[in-house]
Amino acid sequence: MNYKYNTKNRRKYNLKVHIILVTKYRRAFLTKDISDLIKDTIYQLSMLNHWVIEAMETDKDHIHILLSYDTTECIANIVKILKQTTTFVLWQKYQYTLNKKHILWSDGYFACSIGEVSTTTIQRYIESQG
Repeated sequence: MNYKYNTKNRRKYNLKVHIILVTKYRRAFLTKDISDLIKDTIYQLSMLNHWVIEAMETDKDHIHILLSYDTTECIANIVKILKQTTTFVLWQKYQYTLNKKHILWSDGYFACSIGEVSTTTIQRYIESQG
């Protein structure tokens, strides 16, 4: 096994999450210009918050983000920061595209933790202990 782990203050980790954010009412307005601005904003946020964007892509009405994060982070807070900041930045530039309530994203989100190995591999490893 040759996995890359982060090490900080007596902890070793490799946390990754697949996040999907969907536009309110699945409105298909993520054009190239808007998508580029969203991606740039998320890359800036990742540098500020010490996240690593492994992959990111948009479609007309949603965005997929594969993000590595620290053990001190909470996925709900990461999503909150992503949604709030991208909405604010987009509202400043494209206020007529968004509705009057400054809403860009739907209330919910999808988040799935991912690892470097399969569940079966981890189960076998745990069962072989002791």
